[in-house]
Amino acid sequence: MASIHDFKLDAAQLSRVGTELARPESVIAQPDGTLFISDARGLITRRAPNGDQALFGNPVGEPNGLAMDPQGRIVIAAMEGGKLLRIDADGANETVVLDSFEGQPLGSVNFVFCDRRGRHWVAVSTRQNHWWPAVMNPLNDGYILLIDENGDVRKVADGINFSNECRLDADEAYLYVAETMSSRVIRFPVREDGSLGEREVFGPESLGHGAYIDGIAFDAEGNLWLTTVARNGVMVISPDGEASTVFEDVNPTGLDNAVAKINDHTIMPPDLAGCAGPNAQLLTSICFAGPDLRTVYVGSLAMPHLLTFQSPTAGLPMSHWSTP
Repeated sequence: MASIHDFKLDAAQLSRVGTELARPESVIAQPDGTLFISDARGLITRRAPNGDQALFGNPVGEPNGLAMDPQGRIVIAAMEGGKLLRIDADGANETVVLDSFEGQPLGSVNFVFCDRRGRHWVAVSTRQNHWWPAVMNPLNDGYILLIDENGDVRKVADGINFSNECRLDADEAYLYVAETMSSRVIRFPVREDGSLGEREVFGPESLGHGAYIDGIAFDAEGNLWLTTVARNGVMVISPDGEASTVFEDVNPTGLDNAVAKINDHTIMPPDLAGCAGPNAQLLTSICFAGPDLRTVYVGSLAMPHLLTFQSPTAGLPMSHWSTP
């Protein structure tokens, strides 16, 4: 049997899906082929299986991570404004789920993950009103909130160097977090009551030069797939912690400049934009979809479409997924 680390892609094997999207950072899928894509022109673009697109939701500037709750509603992490929002799948009944904790603003809310018990795991990248200061300096003030089945909210992890996407594994035994500005994945054992045990690094201590992780997603074999935003890449970490690159479209000059400016705390948004490659630009989320969960969609900060490819392994079904 071939190793997952033997799987490689080149630019010719990537296809484009969607049109006129704005900052399509996150994407989730339903079994019938419907996609929900974060879209800075509003909140979400719903893309039907036939390709029809519908934009809905009031603009929030930077709608980011998406999840689907047990009622089939879309939950959105709004980085700009620091809120967790919810909207019906048809665009109706938009509401605020959470905008403060213990009397303080949330900060830059990056991602939300819904587990099989209906709990929401919310990753906040930084307590700052905008996330950029946490890119310029290692603030280590990212944290994780848990909204339990009863709607009670508590902090379960803190002191993270820009917490980005978070996921539970197949057994929901560990919470995995992309620690973006440390270029690594960390994980926490999950206790029955939702509290977390001691953190540990999963995989390499650092994934390499400019390998700032954004999105993560499990496949059904326990491999953790991830994107590296400044390297315009997709990587995979197997259960034994070995990491390999599936695809990347590195702009060496732009990457070296961004890394140098991060290291001396002078990076500005155009420096990150300058990392864009000719075929892939600032890759973010990763989503398994399709009837066999082998179609992968990849979001970005810069492209007006998603990228897609076929995986050799099926994805781990999300909590909202059901087999037709």
